[in-house]
Formats: sequence, C-alpha cells, structure tokens
Amino acid sequence: MPEWIDYFFNYFVIVYSAAVLLSYVAMAVLAYMEHRKHYTYHDDAYTIDELKKSPYTPGVSIVAPAYNEEKTVITNVQSLLSLDYPDFEVVIVNDGSKDRTLELLIENFDLVKVPYAYVEKIKTKPFRGLYKTKSDNPAFKRLTVVDKVNGGTKADASNAGVNVVSNKFFVCTDVDCVLDKYALYRIIWPTMYSTRRVIAVSATMRMSNGSLVEDGKMVETHPPHSLIPLFQDLEYTRSFLIGKTALARINALQNVSGGFGMFDREIVIKAGGYDGDSFAEDMDMVARMIRYMCDAGEDYRVVQIPETCCWTEGPPNFKVLNRQRTRWGRGLLQFFTVHHDMVWNRDYRRYGMLTLPYIMIFELIAPVIEFSGYLMVIYLFIKGAINYSTIWIAFLGLYIFAQLLTMVIISYDNWVGTSFKRKWDYLWFVLASLLEPVIYHPINVFFSLRGYWKHIWGTQMVWGNMTRKGVQQRQPQANPQPQQQPKPQNPDA
Repeated sequence: MPEWIDYFFNYFVIVYSAAVLLSYVAMAVLAYMEHRKHYTYHDDAYTIDELKKSPYTPGVSIVAPAYNEEKTVITNVQSLLSLDYPDFEVVIVNDGSKDRTLELLIENFDLVKVPYAYVEKIKTKPFRGLYKTKSDNPAFKRLTVVDKVNGGTKADASNAGVNVVSNKFFVCTDVDCVLDKYALYRIIWPTMYSTRRVIAVSATMRMSNGSLVEDGKMVETHPPHSLIPLFQDLEYTRSFLIGKTALARINALQNVSGGFGMFDREIVIKAGGYDGDSFAEDMDMVARMIRYMCDAGEDYRVVQIPETCCWTEGPPNFKVLNRQRTRWGRGLLQFFTVHHDMVWNRDYRRYGMLTLPYIMIFELIAPVIEFSGYLMVIYLFIKGAINYSTIWIAFLGLYIFAQLLTMVIISYDNWVGTSFKRKWDYLWFVLASLLEPVIYHPINVFFSLRGYWKHIWGTQMVWGNMTRKGVQQRQPQANPQPQQQPKPQNPDA
C-alpha cells in the first residue's frame, strides 16, 4: 500500500472522529436547552386535566398494522382500547396474516364484516373487508379491523389504516407495543399550543424486555437483563433524549419512529402517504411531509416530546438483531437514493441543509469508514506498523467520551421523569456503555453494510415480527373495562 494512502487515511479518521464528537457535544447542549424549556412551561398533570375538561380536545385515531400476531394480538388490542383519552378510535390492519390473527380478533371482539365504501386516498394492496363489533361494549365500539392483501411492508398496511381513520390526527404504532395510559394526552398537546402547524409529533420509546406487563399495560419498568435489548435500550434513550430532542430544538427532526408517532392525516395524504416499497417508512414519511410543506411555502413544526409514551420489544438474539439492522441499513441507503435531491437543498430549510447532510455523513457513510478502519488495523498489524501507544491513547479517549455521554443520558432520563423504578437499575446502562464499543457497535456496522449490499443487489425482504422473550406477561382479563367518558367542563379551558 502506498505510504500516502496510510497518512491520508489516518488524518481523515482523526478529523472525522473529531467532527463526530463535536456533533455529540452540540446535540447534548441543544437537548439540554430543549428539556429545560419543556419543563419550564409544561406540567404533565395540568396538561392531562385541561385536555380532559376541554370540549376542543382533538380526536385521535390509532393505526396498528398486524402481521402474524396471533400470540399477543388480543392482549395488545385490549391495551389500546383501555387508553385514557376522551375521543379516540383503534384501527387494526390485518396485513394478510397467515395465522389466526383475524379469526381471533373476530372471536374476541364480536366482530362482523360490514359494508364499507373504501376510498383509496392512498394506493394500497387490495382491500378485503372492514369489521366492526356487534357488541354493546363501549370499548369495543372504538375498534375497527381492516383486512387486506399482504403488501410486503408495514408502509402499505399503514396506508390502508390512513384511508380508514376518521380523525385529523392519527398515531402509527405496532400492535405489539405497550402504550402509556396517558400517551395520547402527551402527544396531542403540542398541536394545541404551537403557533405553527404541527405536522408530526415524536415521543420517547423504550424497551419492554425485562419489564412487567399486565393486561397489556406497563406495571413496572426495568432495564433488559440480556445484552442485546439492553444495548438497544441505551441506544434508544441516547437517540430520543439527545439526538432527536436536539434536532427538534431547531425544527429539523429527521424522523418520527414507526413504533409510536403522531401525524397530521391531511398532510400525510397530500404528501402521498407512506411509500409501500420503502424499508425506512418512518423516515421516508417525514421527508415526504416536509417536502410537501416546503414546496407549498407553508410553515410547519415536527416536535419531539421527552416523556416515554411507548415500550417496544427489542431483538432478543443476534438473529433478530441481524434482520432488524439489515433492514434499517437497507432502508437508509434506499432513502437517500429516493430523496437525494433534498440534500444540501436550501428549499428544504434546516432539514435539507443540516439534518440530511449530517445523516448522510455520520450515519450512512460511517459504517463504510469504520469497516475500512478495521481492515486498515488488520493490515497494519500484519505489516507490524501499528503504534500501540498512540492507538491505545486514541481508543481510551473515545472510550471515556462514550462513558461521559452515558452519564449525560442517565441525568436527562432521570430529569424528564422516565427513569426506572429503582435508581440502581441505571447500573445496567453503565454496563451496556462499557461493552457497547467493543461488542454491539462493530456488529451493527457489519449488519448495516449487509443492508447496503442487499439494497444494491435488490434482494427481497419482508417485514416480520419479533419473538416475545424477556417481557413478563400476566394473563389478560376476559374483557377490558370500558373507560368512563369525561364530561366536558369549563368550555373556556
């Protein structure tokens, strides 16, 4: 290898690493400013009380695609139906399940197929029918089940739900997610006070592995005690409480998680809905909405709220992690293939000038650079040209920075009130942060590259389901108790 290549690569890595570290520091500062602003002007109990009393509280629809979910679908639908909110509906989209998902829904919620003029505002795979309850149970009357031909991706199923919902705002989630009882109050609040049109709201998500879930409700939160979901819980906390919060501070949020996020239905439809061929449907949807708003010359906001509103199951083993991260890697490369014209484009404001370049440089290209670094280290080791004193100093510096960042994450998590029941549970986060750089991160580099390869060569992938392990479940009640509808009080609230 020519000597100049060696020197160029070394200096490039130094500059690149310094830029990454500085970006983390900048985001931590921006996140602190946003958290401080949020908790200066926001009181959770007051918000919930006011929204319960106000007759102007918007209705919210919940869209949850389901594919081969027979083991947990009943418990999870009961959980969705028991949420505390004055006006909401639950739309379950059976995306051509091959098991008894649809049959179990029909049996447990007394559903019958009803005539319905399905208006395809967003094109999807063929619609097969719509089911409503014949029961007098008020909770069941909030449930609608859409049956359709499998579309191969969650995006196609979500579009079918958007075609059916009746409210201005809808929440997109997964049928196996566990939502906080007051999640809808928290996620709708930004739309009530913002002076600009809020087109999407993101909320913090955490891992349910290791926690106690009873009747589809979160009873006790604990960190996962197996490494893979523990790593992902730390990663999620870092992403939501620092990365997304910082970008939301400058109104440049890159995506609203497909596990739990709320969208303005009108803008989603005008933007063309979810891309049915996309493997990054959540990020792609936000890009489509921002593209529409900017092209139309309209002002908008995409908001991140710090409260934990949703728990989802993390990959329990390397096989599931491989499938998840390969799909994410493929989706990221696919996203930039589709939306490359928005990068460095001033027409798309801070999203185009800051967010997309950052993601392209520090997320899309990062696995390629890191893998090249691994190969370079192996080459230098074989050649006997490694300066061990220098490499250990560099590694130790990065390692210490990672631990300091974890301390910041823990302090933010404790600040926003989403901490674990026992403070010493944070020791699991410390354990994860110690092992993440040498175990979890290198593995994800490989899985991301595998996703890039699959996108380049067009290998077919379909969306599946997690294997539920590590989530403590108690048996559900036979029927959920219907929520008492709060009577509107104080019309001037």
